Amino acid sequence: MNGSSSSNTSSVQASFNYTKVLDTPAEIYFYDTEKSQGSHEPGDDPRNVVVHDGWPRAKEFDVDIHGFCLDKLHTKFDDWEDEEKTSKNFYPEVVEYLKKKTGASRVLVFDHTIRAARNEGKKLTQETNTSQRSPVQLVHCDYTAEGGPRRVQQLLPNEADELLKKRVAFINVWKPIRRVVEERPLAMADVTTTPKDDFQKYFLRYRDRDGENYSLRYSPDHKWYYFPKMTPDDIILLKTFDSADDGTARFVGHSAFIDPTSPPNAPMRESCEIRTIVFY
Repeated sequence: MNGSSSSNTSSVQASFNYTKVLDTPAEIYFYDTEKSQGSHEPGDDPRNVVVHDGWPRAKEFDVDIHGFCLDKLHTKFDDWEDEEKTSKNFYPEVVEYLKKKTGASRVLVFDHTIRAARNEGKKLTQETNTSQRSPVQLVHCDYTAEGGPRRVQQLLPNEADELLKKRVAFINVWKPIRRVVEERPLAMADVTTTPKDDFQKYFLRYRDRDGENYSLRYSPDHKWYYFPKMTPDDIILLKTFDSADDGTARFVGHSAFIDPTSPPNAPMRESCEIRTIVFY
C-alpha cells in the first residue's frame, strides 16, 4: 500500500510525552491568567518507547479494533491555504469516503487543522486560528466519554438527543499535504494495548469555557505504530470517540514524535486533520 516503500528499520526508539497521575488535574490555559501559575500541565512524563513500522501490517489494522487504520484517498484538491475552499471542496470528498468506508448513514465534517512549518512557535490563545497549528507532541486523545456527546449537543442542538440514541463515533482523517512526511510523523497506540484506566482527563481552559481531552499515563504495555514516509495519497483514520461500549475501540492515543531516522535537513511535516462525526 505504501507508494514509497519505507527503507526504515522495523522499529525506532523515540521520546513520547506521557502525563503523570497527580492529585491535581492536568490543564492547559489558552489565555493569560494567574491561575496558570504552577498548574499541572500534561506531557510532564517523557518516556522512551519503541515505535513499530506499521507498513508490514497496514492491511490488518482496523479502526474499530485498533483505533486506527491506514487507507488511500486520492484528491485533486490542493488549495489548503483557503479555509473556505477546503470546507467547500474537500469536506464532501471526506463525507463520501467515510460513508463507504464505515457504512454510516450520515457524516458531519465540522472542522480541520493544517499543521505546517509556518505555524511553528505560534502561541495558542483563545483568539488563535485553531485551523493552523504545529504538530502536537503529546500522548492524547481529542475527546472523552463525556466530551464526545457534549460536542454533538453543541454542533447539532436540535437533533442531538435523537442522534445520540444510536451509535455515534468521532473519526479524524489525517493526511499529509504537498509532500512526503519526513519529520515528526504521527504515531498511534494500539487500543488493544491501552486499557481505559490508562486514560485520564486533562482540561483546556479558555476564557469563557472549559474543554477536556484525554492524556495517557505511561505503561510499558502500550504498543506504538507509525507509517514512515507517508505520501499525500495516504490517510490515517483515528477513532477519537465512540459511543459503542461493547469492546469496540473507543479512544486512540496518538502523538507526533521526533523520528531519529529523519534526514537532518528534512522539510517540516505538513498535514491536514479533518474532524468528523459518523452517525450509524
